[in-house]
Amino acid sequence: MSDDKTDAPVKKGAGRKKLILIGLGAVLLGGGGVGAGIWAGGGKAAEHETVDRPKLVVRDGLHADEDAGGPKGTGGIDRLKYKVSYAPIEQPFTSNLLDSDSVVQMALGVSTYYDERVLEAVKTDDTPIRSEILMLLADQDPETIATPQGKKALQKALKKTINDVLIDKEGFGGVDDVYFTSFIIQ
Repeated sequence: MSDDKTDAPVKKGAGRKKLILIGLGAVLLGGGGVGAGIWAGGGKAAEHETVDRPKLVVRDGLHADEDAGGPKGTGGIDRLKYKVSYAPIEQPFTSNLLDSDSVVQMALGVSTYYDERVLEAVKTDDTPIRSEILMLLADQDPETIATPQGKKALQKALKKTINDVLIDKEGFGGVDDVYFTSFIIQ
């Protein structure tokens, strides 16, 4: 009987050791998973940090360190100091509108104060940009976008949508404004 009592605490201690080792293993595996996730996320951030980002284009006759005066535009860009470039998005858009039989037809143009890489990226990523814009348009209320305020809000949403696609695909945005070159609701 005394032998059984002696064996029982040994087995109990061995069981505890086993539980401790399993727990320690789980913590190490979990920590390793978290570490791998952080490393993978950091790797992606590092990848975006190495992207050769577009540069602001200074107007002729000015230098980047000179002050052209005047108010700064959105994003802190001095619109008098930097040159703006415009480009149309080649094909118009046609989409049904939210909860109605209405259809919107529009053509768009974009502008940037950055170098040609932004406008090249808009052309290169035309398909995902078009897809996201069509999804945005399908979620619009026809009565809202028929108003001037609604059109302004739509322009802001379009700018954000285009920049989000560019950031996802290229690692940079850079579209400063979106313009309607035609706009019809039927």
